[in-house]
Amino acid sequence: MTQTHFGFQTVDEKEKQGRVRGVFDSVASNYDLMNDVMSMGLHRVWKAYTIAASRVREGDAVLDIAGGTGDLARAFARKVGASGTVVHTDINEAMLRTGRDRLLDEGLALPTTLCDAEALPFASNSFDVVSVAFGLRNMTHKDKALAEMQRVLKPAGRLLVLEFSKVAKPLEKAYDWYSFNILPRLGQLIARDGESYRYLAESIRMHPGQAELKAMMKAAGFAHVDVHNLSAGVVALHWGLKA
Repeated sequence: MTQTHFGFQTVDEKEKQGRVRGVFDSVASNYDLMNDVMSMGLHRVWKAYTIAASRVREGDAVLDIAGGTGDLARAFARKVGASGTVVHTDINEAMLRTGRDRLLDEGLALPTTLCDAEALPFASNSFDVVSVAFGLRNMTHKDKALAEMQRVLKPAGRLLVLEFSKVAKPLEKAYDWYSFNILPRLGQLIARDGESYRYLAESIRMHPGQAELKAMMKAAGFAHVDVHNLSAGVVALHWGLKA
């Protein structure tokens, strides 16, 4: 069997998806609160920057992959207006249901689809913008997922990948200490699940850095890729243009 990583562990590829699902089933109800606590609210700034960089306009069609509790989908919906479309997707049913209910409570009834980013159920050349925030690192075959995102984009469409990345070297020791000592304790205190947040810290270290992810996007067919480091590289926004 082909093997891959689940955090720092080596597991069979077929096992990873189920284990990732278990993590997000566990944290779905406290996901937004934990985001605010562990990033000290900065995730809202990172997402706002992503929306601004997307160049989304009224009438656009947007696909939000790994959309979870709906932060980006909500912001995109306000940009595209009544003439546009935002499709909210996730592979995890608990996260998708939490996001859908939250959006409905705010008066937003968006198309919502349970799907795997490695085999998107959408026609080629369908969307002006595709976004994935804090989801790519959990995908087993990132190259397949990126190729699928490129496929469903219209010519001159934009892909936005917002993800934890490689922090600037002077901050590495402090960031590691926070990630492996404080983060699991916060997860245990707030979400009653320290192990899922230990996996989060490990999965960040196993995710491709800025240069490697840029190369992967170019290999997937993106004609131009920009990298925007945010918060000293704690997070990076990769912006890809389809030819």
